[in-house]
Amino acid sequence: MFDILIKNGTCYAGDGKTGFASDVAIEAGVIAAIGNLQNAEAKRVIDARNLAVAPGFIDTHSHSDLVALVEPEIANKTTQGITTDIIGQDGMSLAPVKTEYVGTWKKVMAGLEGQYEVEWDWLSSSDYLSRLDDQPLGPNLGYLAPYGNIRMCAVGLDNRPATKDEIAKMQNLLEEAILNGAMGLSTGLIYPPCSYASEDEIAELTKVLTKYGLPLVIHQRSEADYILESMDEVIRISRKSGCPIHFSHFKLCGKKNAHLFDAVMEKLEIASREISVSFDQYPYTAGSTTFSVILPPWVHDGGADKALARLADPVARERMKQDIHNGIPGWDNFIDFAGMENISVTFVKTDKNADVVGKNMIEIGKLRGKDPLDAAFDVLLEEEMVVGLVDFYGYEEHIEKILAHPLQNVCTDGILGAHPHPRVYGSFPRVLGSYVRERKILDLPTAIHKMTGRPASIFKMKNRGFLKEGYAADITIFDPETVIDTATYENPKQFSKGIPYVMVGGKLAVDDEVVMKGKSGRVVRFEG
Repeated sequence: MFDILIKNGTCYAGDGKTGFASDVAIEAGVIAAIGNLQNAEAKRVIDARNLAVAPGFIDTHSHSDLVALVEPEIANKTTQGITTDIIGQDGMSLAPVKTEYVGTWKKVMAGLEGQYEVEWDWLSSSDYLSRLDDQPLGPNLGYLAPYGNIRMCAVGLDNRPATKDEIAKMQNLLEEAILNGAMGLSTGLIYPPCSYASEDEIAELTKVLTKYGLPLVIHQRSEADYILESMDEVIRISRKSGCPIHFSHFKLCGKKNAHLFDAVMEKLEIASREISVSFDQYPYTAGSTTFSVILPPWVHDGGADKALARLADPVARERMKQDIHNGIPGWDNFIDFAGMENISVTFVKTDKNADVVGKNMIEIGKLRGKDPLDAAFDVLLEEEMVVGLVDFYGYEEHIEKILAHPLQNVCTDGILGAHPHPRVYGSFPRVLGSYVRERKILDLPTAIHKMTGRPASIFKMKNRGFLKEGYAADITIFDPETVIDTATYENPKQFSKGIPYVMVGGKLAVDDEVVMKGKSGRVVRFEG
């Protein structure tokens, strides 16, 4: 007798091929049989008539690092059909970390992921992953070694080149993380201390990735005015080290930069003929990150505490304003490419500034009776940088073209908060409902492949990403005719519809659209 039997569904293997009628049997957390199993018996039978049965979706860019320790069911992901969440993105995570940096790094992570009361009782990647695995996780979690943490442990938080010995130490820390299960190395070259790393430093560190065939997952140095130069840097890094490249949330920021789009896509095509390259993308024309990105890079030198001291300094503030108005070569100036009217606050740390959540920078200025920049600086200072944003940056036609590209896979880039980006709740169903069923930008088998088999292959996940006998029973069952996102910018905390069953490791994380409590997921580690 099987544990679970899924009958009468249309199965999609995750390889991009057409669906086929079949039953699927689950036993001891794995797919035990696929075929005509109408006479089989099981403890639980799910009738999937008129439903699609697919491998569980894989979110290759997620910010669940902190929330997993507080709300481990991570229901905003499982209700999208996501069974594996890859954390440690943009070069910033919770480990490794040194004792002397825990205080300031907490501010950095809270600014990116929100404020959660968590006791940081780990230092190494191994201890952090063990802490995660002790949680009653809903989805599985995969981990990328974060460049910023590694550089902080070896070099510190100052803006200076790493020495030869420090680079060797970083290489050792990266290898240690990989041996503990990291699926690659992430970096965010707009975020300090990642932004302090030179091209050659990154190339030296990523030689460790080449040894294991793992990707550099990179938020490149510019996604706006200097994107072509930025892509050249990333391509050179791969040439020098030999590592695969995976561009995070690939996009072109700033409507004023639309004329660069064709050249960006052409550069991507040319690069793919020479190096191993892939990318992920969320299906929205707005992004989301920490509000502190509006500040010029020099403000962050030395860490969050020094940035706060500069925000309290009237002279430094005037310099910030001048740099924001005039720009700095090579810097992605969010206010320039998005506009203050298109940058809104998603969360703050305290009730003092709760009234600014959901409002854009112009509105915040009016609310405070100040210049919008002074009002923004005040909020950052008073909230100790624990502030998030949403920024509207681009064109829908670009989203569609990137989504249809064969090197693309789907992600959420999900950052939670009081008023988060709707992608946190809706990215995957939005692709299936809006871009597949309604707009027909993709066909269903291709979309499923971009959510399952493709990301599993990029991140070298064993026994995941495909409907195959012997593979882990990570399975998403959805209705192709009704699946859709319901989260909006105005009301983002809304679960999607049309995904009645989600199974993680053979256990139902979502059962008849009800989120189940208890452990179903685990930390999924690179196994070499």
